[in-house]
Amino acid sequence: MTTTQEPIDTARMKSFPKPSDLPVPAGAEGWEKLYPYNLVFQNLSGGEDEKFWFCDSQHWPTVFKPFETIGGEFAVKCLGQYNTRHLLIPPANGIEFKIHLGYLYMSPVAVPEDQIAARVPEFERRASHYFQNWDSLLNAWRDKVRGTIDEMESLSFQPLPDMVPFDDIVSGKAKDGSEVLMENYDRLIQLCYQNWQYHFEFLNLGYLAYLDFFGFCKQVFPGIPDQAIAKMVQGVDMELFRPDDELKKLAVLAVRNGLQQAFSDSDDVDGTLAQIGELAGGDEWLATFEAAKDPWFNFTVGNGFYGHDKYWLEYLEIPLGYIKDYIRRVDEGQNIMRPVDELIAEKERVIGEYRELLDGDTLAEFDAKRALAATAYPYVENHNFYIEHWTMGVFWRKVRELGEVFAKAGFWPDRSDMLYLTRGEVRDAIFDLVTGWAVGAEPTGPHYWPAEIERRRKIIDALSTARPQPALNTPPAEITEPFTMMLYGITTEQVQQWLDSDEHTDGAITGMAASPGVAEGVARVVHNADQLGEVQDGEILVATITAPSWGPVFGKIKATVTDIGGMMSHAAIVCREYALPAVTGTGNASTTIQTGQRLRVDGNNGRVEILD
Repeated sequence: MTTTQEPIDTARMKSFPKPSDLPVPAGAEGWEKLYPYNLVFQNLSGGEDEKFWFCDSQHWPTVFKPFETIGGEFAVKCLGQYNTRHLLIPPANGIEFKIHLGYLYMSPVAVPEDQIAARVPEFERRASHYFQNWDSLLNAWRDKVRGTIDEMESLSFQPLPDMVPFDDIVSGKAKDGSEVLMENYDRLIQLCYQNWQYHFEFLNLGYLAYLDFFGFCKQVFPGIPDQAIAKMVQGVDMELFRPDDELKKLAVLAVRNGLQQAFSDSDDVDGTLAQIGELAGGDEWLATFEAAKDPWFNFTVGNGFYGHDKYWLEYLEIPLGYIKDYIRRVDEGQNIMRPVDELIAEKERVIGEYRELLDGDTLAEFDAKRALAATAYPYVENHNFYIEHWTMGVFWRKVRELGEVFAKAGFWPDRSDMLYLTRGEVRDAIFDLVTGWAVGAEPTGPHYWPAEIERRRKIIDALSTARPQPALNTPPAEITEPFTMMLYGITTEQVQQWLDSDEHTDGAITGMAASPGVAEGVARVVHNADQLGEVQDGEILVATITAPSWGPVFGKIKATVTDIGGMMSHAAIVCREYALPAVTGTGNASTTIQTGQRLRVDGNNGRVEILD
């Protein structure tokens, strides 16, 4: 399936439910009050039941706790600023977003037709600056992002002392230290926001370079498959794959040094590392392991947007478990490395095939656009490591540190309970805490928050019992916004297929042909990263969406099927780089397919058949 579509017949257009028509799960009544007023549908303008909204379960597959909305707010706002204010992308402003029943919904904001032409010269001037100075600007970007992470690491949240140190009296400091708690909280939020602004400095340009090449190929090669275009930039060395590559290197070293026996119980981290240290060759392995941790273990099995995401650095049993499985596969004689040489060979074959069809200026233009797309393409994935994984890993760790300060002061039982407060409420709670400490009286928080957090927890749990609608309201006759199509797989055809899903009688599920190949196997439905340990060799992974950090699992499976995602989604890119067939953007595969069913996944045509 391609993203080139014919407008559908509006006379037969169906609609998704309106936000106001969706039932609230039992026990979740009053859920709207958990989130800031501007994030929920108020229908104050009367337009929220009219606009087309789609659920971004690609990035936010589970219900938000109040504090966790920070990821959605910062990400979508900063994406919009680069489209609308930095680059002035001619046809696309930002994306409006709201939370409904705990899930994030988006509505692309188009540029009025009569304003597009006026934006073109300024867009070309700004984009050209980046494309002409890509390498130097990208090196500066890494320095900026790393500087933010380092400053975030330096922030500290400690319980307040019983008294101001005498040295502060002598020095005339005249402050009690509580200002540090307040300033560090505000600074933590600002640093997180700062790196999210940096996040999109290059990302939209990476997509645009590819989209420009994509559009050019569609023009000069009528009928060219989307996958053929994608193959012409594949096989690149991406930093996002480095954490997985480090695990493979450690597995190979463990086999070479004969350390396999030490991994019998990789869940026992201390015991495993101690056993390794007692074996010949263990010191070399442990030194290599320690070197890999900084920075490559700043990696989450989730996507970085939730406070409950588990990071390798804090849960070493996760990377040790992956290493144990890689050791098994190496011992069995399997090749655990990504098939980079094969991908590059296929890339060169496809490029050569299409170059032969061109000559003169058209060939030169093809070469230039493909080279630019290939240069910008790695950033589309690499930014994930620096922002979603590394930045957000440090951020959530600092949030838990502050939550622990409150827990020790009796505000709530567990440090993670702070996630049930909004960002503004946390600032209020800090002042409540420091005021009680300063005047020698009991703060209000310990009497208020435990019961309130439990009330909110029940609402979040109730919201989590229902899967989100894939979209809301009536879709437009034609979806043309390029990011929506390429990243999310929200195309005119795909939306109509979601609406017609109850009319399919052959058992087939359709979606985006995201990564080529055909495979048959037994389905393994995974709704969250904690279930990845259940995946067996030769199964077909079915999920709402996959995370880039699921790389160690991709070597075990035959194919991937997801509910959401387009040709440039993380799932599609990662599957192509692992040479796995993939169908994305199915809308409902993870709720339609059951673990154990036998599937046939046709990644060439975007079709999934349930064979039994």
